[in-house]
Parts: sequence; C-alpha cells; structure tokens
Amino acid sequence: MKLTATMEKKYEGLSPFELKNKLISMAESHHERMMLNAGRGNPNWVAITPRQGFFQLGLFAIEESERISHRPDFGGLPEKEGSAKRFEAFAQKNSSVPGIDFLQKAFSYVYNDLKIDPDTFVAEMVDAILADHYPTPDRMLTCATEIVRKYLAFTMCAGDPPKGTFDLFATEGGTAAMDYIFTSLMENHLLHKGDKIALGTPIFTPYLEIPRLNDYEFVELEIAQDENSDWQYPDSEIKKLEDPKVKAFFLVNPSNPTSVSMQQETLDKIAKLVNTKRKDLILLTDDVYGTFVNGFRSLAAACPLNTILVYSFSKYFGATGWRLGVIGIHEDNVFDKKIKALPAKDRKQLHNRYASVEFDPDNMKLIERMVADSRSVALHHTAGLSTPQQVLMVMFSLSILIDKDEEYKKKAQDIVAKRFKTLYSAVGIPHPENEHDAHYYTTIDIPTLAEETYGKDFRNWLVKKHEPIDFVMRLAEEKSIVLMDGGGFDAPQMSIRVSLANLNDDAYAKIGKGVRELLGDYYKQWKK
Repeated sequence: MKLTATMEKKYEGLSPFELKNKLISMAESHHERMMLNAGRGNPNWVAITPRQGFFQLGLFAIEESERISHRPDFGGLPEKEGSAKRFEAFAQKNSSVPGIDFLQKAFSYVYNDLKIDPDTFVAEMVDAILADHYPTPDRMLTCATEIVRKYLAFTMCAGDPPKGTFDLFATEGGTAAMDYIFTSLMENHLLHKGDKIALGTPIFTPYLEIPRLNDYEFVELEIAQDENSDWQYPDSEIKKLEDPKVKAFFLVNPSNPTSVSMQQETLDKIAKLVNTKRKDLILLTDDVYGTFVNGFRSLAAACPLNTILVYSFSKYFGATGWRLGVIGIHEDNVFDKKIKALPAKDRKQLHNRYASVEFDPDNMKLIERMVADSRSVALHHTAGLSTPQQVLMVMFSLSILIDKDEEYKKKAQDIVAKRFKTLYSAVGIPHPENEHDAHYYTTIDIPTLAEETYGKDFRNWLVKKHEPIDFVMRLAEEKSIVLMDGGGFDAPQMSIRVSLANLNDDAYAKIGKGVRELLGDYYKQWKK
C-alpha cells in the first residue's frame, strides 16, 4: 500500500489506540515477516506466587463450605469461629503444595504485624472468594481495606505515609476509577462544564480525550514536562496552577509515555503552591507505574488533603484482565469541605440525590458518593468490586508486604530495564540514565535522533516533508513493527512510544534495528 500525506492526515485525527489497529493491520499484511507489536502496555509476565496462594485459598474455602452441606453438590455458608485453626490444619495437610507456604507467611503477617483477628480475617477471605454475598461494606471489604492501605503506604509513599488515614474504594481497574471520579466530581458540583483543568503532559491519550467529551467540555491547560530536564515540570509550568480558574490538575506519575516519575523537588514545589496559594486545587494522580521506581512518592504523599489517588495492580503483577484498581482519598480532605460549602440550592439537590441510600446525606463523604454514583445511586445496594477480585488484591498486596528484600520488585525492574538497554543499543544510541525512570515505556524523539545521526538539514527535511505519523506507519508497513505515535500523547511530534513490557527480550533488539534501518531509508531518500 502506497502511503500518502492525505491518508496520513486522515489517520492523525484518530486516537493513538485506534491508529494502532490500523498499524497492526498493515504489519500483519506481510505474512513473510513476524509482526512485533510493542504498542500495548499489557505485560507479558504473571506474578505466580500470590496466584498460587489465591487458588489454594479457594480450595480451602470449598472445604469450609462443604462442612455446612445442604445437599450433594450444595455447600453452605462457612462458619467464622475456628476458621483460622481449620486453615492451619489445611495448610499442614498440604504443606508441600505450591502457594501454601506463601499463605502461611502472609497470614502470619496479617495476625502479628497488622494485628487483625485470625478468625475475622480468614472468614472474610473465605466468604469473599466464594462470593456468596454482595461486597460488605460495598466500598471495600474491611480486612482488605487495611491490607491494601498498608500496601499503598509502602509503595506509593515510600513507607512513610502522611498522618491520618486514606479511605479506599476498590474499583474495576484504574479506568473504572477514573470514570467514577469524573462522574462524582461533576455530580457534586466540584467541577462544571466549561471549567478549566490542567493536564500534565505527555499523558495517556484517553485522559486527553475525556475532558473534550460533551459530558464535561472542560477547557484544557497543558502543564508540560521538559524533555531536557528529565521530564520534570519546570517552574514556569507549575506557576500556571496559580490561576484560580484552574479547578483541577490531572496527571499520570510516572507518566505515560515518558515513564519518568516526579522527583522530590518537583513534588515539594507543587505542595508549596497548594499549601500557600491554591488550597482549593483538586489533584488527581494515576500512579500505576510507581511500583517500578525505587523510593517512589506519590503526589498523594506530598499533598494528601487535595489529592485523589488512583492505583491499579494490573501492570506490576501482570493482571490487566482481572481489573483491579483502587481510589484513595484522605479522611480529612478538601473535597468534603467544598461540598459542605456549596450554595444552599446545590446542597439541597445533593441531599435529595443521596437521601435514598444514606440517613445523613449532607455529611456523606465524597468517596461514599462515588460508590453510590458508580451504580447510578438507585442500584447502590449492588455496588462494590466483586469479592474474589478483592481477595486477589489482598494476595498481591501481601506478597509485597512480606517480601522484606524486595526480590519481586528487583526482578520486575530487571525485566523492563534489560529490554530498555537492549532497545537503545540496537538503535545505536546511549540509553538515558535516570533513577526516576520506571522503564515501562520509553519515548524516542525521531527528529532529534535524525539530527544526531545525520545532521540538522536532514532533520529539517524529515519534519517538513512528512506527516508526524509517517514514521510509525512506515515502520508497520515496511518492518512489521507496531509502535505508538508519541505525538498522540502530547509527546514530541514524530516521536515513538515503545512498550518495554509486552514482548520477549530479544524482540527489542529487532525493534531497535528496525527503527535504525528505517531512519537510514529516509536518509537515502533525502540524499537522492
């Protein structure tokens, strides 16, 4: 297929994720070559040990149900009393089975370190994995909340969380969390159509697209990271947040596609601005990649009262299909105060909205309103993440909390870091050195690479004579390599985003070689 500028302009109007489908189609059309698709962020690893524990716990739960049998093949509701002792007997009987040793260590941590009553914990896990009740509480199971809260304190706050407690709401992945958050911020008059919101860019493309929908019609203000300063937010960009018309600042940290986290100095600057000039600013941070960075600290740790934290277990544990996410909001937050300070007319409307599900709707926390809004209020009694999903969140959390030497983290980091170095070596340029880099993705600025390799005149020709997506389209058509267009994430035009998570190690040498060869093909064309 002959690519034309007209065709490319047409595709530039699509989301990068929709463009990706076209690139895949182009790459697959060459059956003589194997397609390499590094466009998706779905990891190609699976955390085994916590899953083994999960399924062994499921078998124990079946035994517990069989103790209260109604009829053949019909179990009953397990008993709480003595459940911990019965689990210990089950563990001893199956001591050589994979997953049992993990469960014993994890449960010991729950009893001894978190001081949770053994029978209470085991009974909650058994009932939850059998899924014979609606989630109770609907926002998140009680023991699960304590354990996931501890996990977030360790991973999102470098083990040093701010004073106070974060209320949690378990959700169907980070995407559902975002949907619930935007819905409730609008329903509770914290944001309105036409409001100005700031977006930390580059950023995950759907987050650029959501504000433009007619549901919201927000006015966007970009707070741009500086490629030449390790992808940090310059002072001049942070200063934009001083504008009182900016109602919210929304970011991904570490960012997608640049995969670099904010340094403490940047966090401190934003915290200072919030604590002095913008005490009313809403902060929303998606920190799914934070677990890949040593010493990571979320904006929720720096500005706890103003921040809504979103975290997903999907990437770190290879669990995108499980849809495991959580929203965290500090118990003493600005959102609840802002709702109480709304005009009387708005407060009355909200009283009526939530009166059918809450005795005292005027004092209902924002996070509880999110739970109700997630089921259009009227179906509030069926709200909450499925209980087996919450059990797996607990297993994942405990696997990290008992891993005192952080062996899992080191191995996960090693996977993506090795691919990162392999890619850059194959492209033929030094890999960036940055201790704040999660290495989950990387962004290569093709015009900059062109200038460094063949000179400024070639760069100017490349940019002037070709559409921004020409490079990724030719890469798919001629090399059967699918990468994402960085410009669609508000990264530099004609840059490429490479996922370092979803292909085997040796694929990244082929991708790097393909990028280098294609740039050489452009150079030959220019020389002619």
